[in-house]
Amino acid sequence: MSLDALRGFDMCWILGLAEIFEILLHRFALGSPVQQFLSVQFSHADWEGFRFEDAIFPTFLFLSGVSLAFAVPRRLAASGRSGAVRHLLLRAVIIFVLGVIYSGGMKEGIHNVRWLGVIQRIGIASAAAGILSLWIGPRGLILTAASLLIGYWLMLAFIPVPGAGVGNFSEGMNLTNYLDKIWLPGRKYDGDHDPEGLLSTVPAIAHAILGLLAGQWLRKDLSVVRKTVSMMIVGIALLALGWAWHPYFPVVKKLWSSSFVLVSSGVSLLALTLFYWIIDVREKKTWCTPFLWIGANPLTLYLMEGLGFFEILNRRILGEVNGEWAWVTQITLFALILLTARFLYRRGIFLRA
Repeated sequence: MSLDALRGFDMCWILGLAEIFEILLHRFALGSPVQQFLSVQFSHADWEGFRFEDAIFPTFLFLSGVSLAFAVPRRLAASGRSGAVRHLLLRAVIIFVLGVIYSGGMKEGIHNVRWLGVIQRIGIASAAAGILSLWIGPRGLILTAASLLIGYWLMLAFIPVPGAGVGNFSEGMNLTNYLDKIWLPGRKYDGDHDPEGLLSTVPAIAHAILGLLAGQWLRKDLSVVRKTVSMMIVGIALLALGWAWHPYFPVVKKLWSSSFVLVSSGVSLLALTLFYWIIDVREKKTWCTPFLWIGANPLTLYLMEGLGFFEILNRRILGEVNGEWAWVTQITLFALILLTARFLYRRGIFLRA
């Protein structure tokens, strides 16, 4: 239950809760130090650094890995290894296609398709992590994740980039952006490169593996105290390692740098530990009910919101609201998302790839 609740909590910020918080801050805490601090946290770092907003997508990717630790063994028992591989590959293809559609599809022509994006990264990275887990045990997965992160750093640090030299991690001057520029077709999110581009998929796979390892630890037949304390220690260690790496390989979300993977995974693991302790161990569950509704159908709600379903419905109900009361539309929009999530959850409708 803690996994679904945390996934729902994370999705809430993607689906509009961040905008509501910003509205409330601007209306009721204007100019205060708290408002200024939180406003910064609800925006992405321009390049280097880490803010609350930068933790949202990587947490979802991390939790996709955690889910694999529960889903893959069930699939393996039901269909065997070959069946599990087929399912993971089919799931990745479905998610990839949905990601392309979400990003605009081919409405502007095939040359303007955004082939790689947030949803596509989840599909590719989680499929790779799941397939690896069918052949490799926990120690092998740890070594694989470490190799991917270290290898990615070494590539960016020592492979020269035309016009930029060696070891340049600045935007547009690094190997990751350069490979997107020359090899990634279609539309890129940042002009000639993409934050979910080709080479940065490598550390994203390591990210999913770290989540999968956390899920495998949760499934172990151990005392809840040992599980909780171990996850807390590892979460703090990942944070420390990530920031220790920062001077040599900066924490940059748009590069999905190895240090960023460690920092964001540390944050995600600590959040999972907190939710696990409160919900699954202490059984304090009532407060998280809305998060469970959303966490049970995250991809469905994300696609419906991204494709404008809720915005169209909201406009139908409220009409055009402008001026002083325009902020109300963001609250009613989020309320529609919650009601839809509740409707699906109460009727046992779970649309999962």
